[in-house]
Amino acid sequence: MQPKTPSQRAADWLSDFQTALGAGDIAAATALFDADCYWRDLVAFTWNIRTQEGQQAIADMLRERLADTAPGAFALEGEATEADGVVDAWFTFETKVARGRGHLRLKATAEGDKAWTFLTTMTELKGFEEKRGERRIKGAEHGVHPGRKSWLEQRQDEEARLGYEEQPYVVIIGGGQGGIMLAARLRKLGVPAIVVEKNPRAGDSWRNRYKSLHLHDPVWYDHLPYLPFPDDWPVFAPKDKVGDWLEMYTKVMEINYWGSTVAKKATFHEDTGEWEVLVERNGEPVTLRPKQLVFALGVSGYANVPKIEGADTFEGEQHHSSKHPGPEGYIGKKVVVLGSNNSAHDICAALVEHGVDVTMVQRSSTHIAPSNSLMELALGGLYSEEAVKNGIDHHKADLIFASVPYKIMHTFHIPVYEEMKKRDADLYGRLEKAGFMLDFGDDGSGLFMKYLRRGSGYYIDVGASELVANGQIKLRSGVNFQKIKPKSVVLTDGTELPADVIVYATGYGSMNHWLADLVSPEVADRVGKVWGLGSSTTKDPGPWEGELRNMWKPTNQKQLWIHGGNLHQSRHYSQFLSLQLKARYEGLDTPVYGQAAVHHLR
Repeated sequence: MQPKTPSQRAADWLSDFQTALGAGDIAAATALFDADCYWRDLVAFTWNIRTQEGQQAIADMLRERLADTAPGAFALEGEATEADGVVDAWFTFETKVARGRGHLRLKATAEGDKAWTFLTTMTELKGFEEKRGERRIKGAEHGVHPGRKSWLEQRQDEEARLGYEEQPYVVIIGGGQGGIMLAARLRKLGVPAIVVEKNPRAGDSWRNRYKSLHLHDPVWYDHLPYLPFPDDWPVFAPKDKVGDWLEMYTKVMEINYWGSTVAKKATFHEDTGEWEVLVERNGEPVTLRPKQLVFALGVSGYANVPKIEGADTFEGEQHHSSKHPGPEGYIGKKVVVLGSNNSAHDICAALVEHGVDVTMVQRSSTHIAPSNSLMELALGGLYSEEAVKNGIDHHKADLIFASVPYKIMHTFHIPVYEEMKKRDADLYGRLEKAGFMLDFGDDGSGLFMKYLRRGSGYYIDVGASELVANGQIKLRSGVNFQKIKPKSVVLTDGTELPADVIVYATGYGSMNHWLADLVSPEVADRVGKVWGLGSSTTKDPGPWEGELRNMWKPTNQKQLWIHGGNLHQSRHYSQFLSLQLKARYEGLDTPVYGQAAVHHLR
């Protein structure tokens, strides 16, 4: 008897799973999973972003959600593959209200094939699909229509009415990449939305950063929804180019974008089920009354500027890295940069390029990931030209990435960084000889896990590490600022550094700090800390959450959402946030399963 192919094994498993679900036999469905198993659901079953870890958690979810979800039509998509004893398979499915796509990893056991990881994602709501492909609108109305308005006139009418005569269903506070991508998806779904941004133009949040800033992630990782970058776009785009692309995108995607608009206060009215958002647009007060409010203010909160004795006596210039203008004005001066992550390295390198005397003060260890090694070892299989040639575009890559549960993700990454240690041993050795404190995360899992757990503690090396290793960027490590004098800083080891300029590359606080000011401290505490997994590693306190805290899913404040992350996350997860908002806009029942508890306030 011929052994079954990977596709036959996956198809048989899906058939058995569908039979069990159709019969309401939760025990049989759960028995198809291995003892070590994970079901990650992006909205399709839970109206949440949630990972069920273990058979018991899967059974609990199905008991509550199976009847209402009414899943079916599970079908293998393409051919399954097998490597290292694991079958990988893609599939499609439907629920009562939606269509979805998923991914399955099977392991052979003594009891037959069992699911190790299972991903289900909602792709569209039935009856509320995006108007693309065969559903695209005609645009032109042929024939004679007295008094007809052109597309431009209709857009101008909409822009004049929305927010004044008509209220948006969604207000998005923050017009950077995250807010823009979410608004584009909502536009495609026919959900009225306004983006509120304090800067005058879309893309200004990139234009206003330090002059030398480029994306550290490669182009294949950074596409926006619907309009991928051209095929000659730089691998690492400069900030102003990104800013111009965002401005163009905002215009052609017909986003209602209110630049030069400052959000002043937001209040939720329980009796009316709507928000009252007070904004100042071009100096004029406007009151918006959306049903849903989204904070899309980046991956962090306010800039962290440490309070240091004597800072008010300093006679030179001091600023946070987010306000750093570039190196040109500091030629002939002595600059001290407090911090040792991405921004600190970028700023120090640009200053060295201009002949500026610069010292980096490293308070704690930093993970260094050389860009070329990161591209080849960590990202190349999913986000690269080679991946595209192998049939893995960014859409498929996003789902592959999403299919790995956070609980076991570090085990996928540890071998990558073990290889990086070997490949870049010479650089690491010279950095340590220069006194630089290195780490690879608490468990050796490297950059991306640090990003997910704490959003800090790393530098993607695009050249500055060599400057640290050879001494062109002066280094003081294992110390902090003790006090600041009029013309110098004193470190905790007693060293005194002359300084004309101090740059605080000291990161940012939690995103819910925005809520405390714009809504209230009570609402900020109700929502709780944003970002992190609860891994009990440095700066990511437990208990274990299983997903990023409060991101792209319902929070404990009714009708308030948080959206952000890097370009990849903003692109991928805006899909699931937009579908949650669309379902509510259309009045669909959206019972949230597994609402996350709040364990940390900031």
